[in-house]
Amino acid sequence: MLPCLQVFIVAVLAIIPFVPKHLSSRASRLSFMGTACSSLYSLNALYGRPRAWNLQGIQVYLQTINATKDFISVIYCLTFVTSHLCLRCALIPILCRSLEHVAKFLRCNFSRSTLYRKYLEDPCVWVESNTNTLSILSSHSEIGLGFLLIVSLLSWQHNIIQTFMYWQLLKLMYNAPVTAGYHQSVWAKIGRIVNPLIHRYCPFLNTPLSAVQRWWLR
Repeated sequence: MLPCLQVFIVAVLAIIPFVPKHLSSRASRLSFMGTACSSLYSLNALYGRPRAWNLQGIQVYLQTINATKDFISVIYCLTFVTSHLCLRCALIPILCRSLEHVAKFLRCNFSRSTLYRKYLEDPCVWVESNTNTLSILSSHSEIGLGFLLIVSLLSWQHNIIQTFMYWQLLKLMYNAPVTAGYHQSVWAKIGRIVNPLIHRYCPFLNTPLSAVQRWWLR
């Protein structure tokens, strides 16, 4: 749990607006690297390593872990750790995830501390009782980030491979049991707002959007 506390502190430093850009960029990368390492450690502790280091063995192992929250977190962090784009909103899911772990860590290890009871107990109880709220916030930021990456394709910092990989990750989040409920809810809200506007003002987009939806649900 201590790495999660360190990730949380560094992520807060990275997301503060008045922090110098070079320091914020380094803090962001440290946050992504720390989260990726802690998630890899968790995967190794829960699922071990592939039984055989060949194509079939690795494929079987990936099929076992590809719907877990830790695997999704690893891919998410690797997508942004080398990115030239400075998207601070990409840290929101990292903050939410680390905040949950920090609250649980503090309650389990310092619940008898006077300092904890006086200053930290109420915030930690709120975090642990509002994990759904944090997951919904993460889902909104993850999906919004996908659209920001599409917009970034028009800038000099565009990265087609990163954008494609991230939308593949969003597709996985839409279908993976640990994140499907939150992501499907957000996409349903987007559909209720966008679809009537498209039917009314841009009906020519119906055909390409139908093709995209078939790929998305495949």
